[in-house]
Amino acid sequence: MPTAKLHQILAAETHRKNEVNRQVNDLYHKLQKPALFEGKVRSYRKIDDNDPDLPKEKQNVQLKAEDVLQKVAEQLTILFDITATKDFGNTSARADVVVNGVTLIHDAPTTYLLWLEKQLTDLATVVKTLPRHDSSEVWTPDPSVGLFRSEPSETKSTRKVLKNHVKAQATERHAEQVETFTEDVTVGFWETTRFTGALPAARVEELMRRVVDLQTAVKFAREQANSVVVEDQQVGEAVFNFLFAN
Repeated sequence: MPTAKLHQILAAETHRKNEVNRQVNDLYHKLQKPALFEGKVRSYRKIDDNDPDLPKEKQNVQLKAEDVLQKVAEQLTILFDITATKDFGNTSARADVVVNGVTLIHDAPTTYLLWLEKQLTDLATVVKTLPRHDSSEVWTPDPSVGLFRSEPSETKSTRKVLKNHVKAQATERHAEQVETFTEDVTVGFWETTRFTGALPAARVEELMRRVVDLQTAVKFAREQANSVVVEDQQVGEAVFNFLFAN
């Protein structure tokens, strides 16, 4: 396993922490913009062949929640690993982090467990912010685009048409009185299919359960830890494989 001097790890950690926090914060702000995760396709079907054709309208999904999770995992894995390398070599107080009988992190020092608790609190905030499916729609996975699609819905397209209404018939003394008004006439139909990069509510709830389970395990490990050149630690991949695995 690669090794390094502790002061080298400390210097690298400071730089990496600033960069990772910046990128994760940017991703977090994107999660608060539901429009980035939504898309739709509208196609027009006219009734009268003499009416003009209208072009299809399309709004592309710009972000997928699973992609955001992957980017968060990629950034935080680097930070988790470099911080583990520093803390594992900086103390002798260690304990395993075990979730449902599976050891995710072996011999974690108390300092790392304290840091990890804070990271999981922040991560829980990210997961809570994940966009969820609009419950008013029935969503079906569409493997061809890697998104969820709704059932098509149809709405009318109307055009205002001038009509005349005879208010009074003509007489020998008075001309016919006619009132002009407009009436909405159906000329076609829009069929709309919505797309979303958001997640099913059950998926978000499962992710939150995993975060809470890991938070509990970390707190327990910290309480149990009572026992000492720094070796490179790689713990982030196992953590995020557990948290965000499908």
